[in-house]
Amino acid sequence: MANQQGSFLTAIDVGSAKTCALMAEVTDNGLRYRGHGVAESRGSRKGVIVELDKAVAAIQKAVEAAEDAAGAPVEHAIVGVGGAHVRGVNSHGGISLGTRPREIGRDEIKQAVERARAIPLPADREILHLLPQEFILDDQAGVHDPVGMMAARLEVRVHMVTAATSAAQNVITAVNKAGVHVDDTVYEPLAAADSVLRADERELGVCLADIGAGSTELIIFHQGAVAYTGVIPIGGDHFTSDLSVGMCTPLAAAEKIKKAYGSAIVTLIPEGNEVEVPSVGDRPSRLLPQRLVAEILEPRARELFEMMREALRHSGMFEACIAGVVLSGGASRLPGIFDVAESALRRAVRLSWPTPLAKMPATLAEPEYATVLGMVNYGQRARIARGLQEDRWGSRLKALLVGKGA
Repeated sequence: MANQQGSFLTAIDVGSAKTCALMAEVTDNGLRYRGHGVAESRGSRKGVIVELDKAVAAIQKAVEAAEDAAGAPVEHAIVGVGGAHVRGVNSHGGISLGTRPREIGRDEIKQAVERARAIPLPADREILHLLPQEFILDDQAGVHDPVGMMAARLEVRVHMVTAATSAAQNVITAVNKAGVHVDDTVYEPLAAADSVLRADERELGVCLADIGAGSTELIIFHQGAVAYTGVIPIGGDHFTSDLSVGMCTPLAAAEKIKKAYGSAIVTLIPEGNEVEVPSVGDRPSRLLPQRLVAEILEPRARELFEMMREALRHSGMFEACIAGVVLSGGASRLPGIFDVAESALRRAVRLSWPTPLAKMPATLAEPEYATVLGMVNYGQRARIARGLQEDRWGSRLKALLVGKGA
């Protein structure tokens, strides 16, 4: 998980809008920021690489900027995986330990977890994470670590995060072609949660909604463990596209208008305000009411959170979000989006502010960098976990410690 000096962690977030590389130094006092680089993403759409060469070039540009800032080369990295192809499923399995209770060891836990993961998956899917939710000893549920305890039967409930094999492998291939070896992969909302969610929220029940450019990815924690993962196929690019069509302006201009004048609620915009809107082709720019921007954005925002509400209700997890909803990602910065979210979800909503690294510039302490910051924290936790568990419990238990604290 580290580079050749053994003291650095590098995370690479290949998003639909931007590609970010972040280098952190491992010190006795924790992680310390060393450098980062950001490049406009090319060749990626909705979390999936569609043009390999363009994606490789964007990764190289971000990595080179990070190397220049850190004064050290990037040879190894942890890489994020996300997009509409990622799906989560809960499973349950167990083993009998005999007619009389006996002590539970690591081998018994591995066997129980293997039973839980033994469900049929399509040939084109792979398991990204196998996340234990709770262990059950005979009839005693709610056990987080059963090592050394006594039971006649051991069961485990797990949440499995799966991804399309080709989509996940293409991200790895792009990073490898950029000259960086991929040490590990992580589901992006799981990493973001490591940076923005608090321990009491995880325990009570909270939903993190990472509103990226191509989609909105959801992860729910309940009683300290991952209970649900899912994707809503609406992201910031859809807002921009709506503006482009509705105002008959190029996509690049629509993106600037969204960031400068956008709002998810029409009534937040004073009547009489006007916006200069570039036209397509050689036609001159026009002055249009600023309220028109919000009139276009508000329906899309309501659609996003109504779809999110229905997805959570369908999964049976809506009532579990007692601590509310945390919004992350660049599109969560749209003014008025909290009001729309609270109205549609009827839950408390807050914006995510990622936990900063030591010596980190303030410009990174923003919701759009929550994922890459969480990825280096995740990488450090996973490395510590591997050091404590040399047999590793199998590679799919790499995230056991993630989600138990904040």
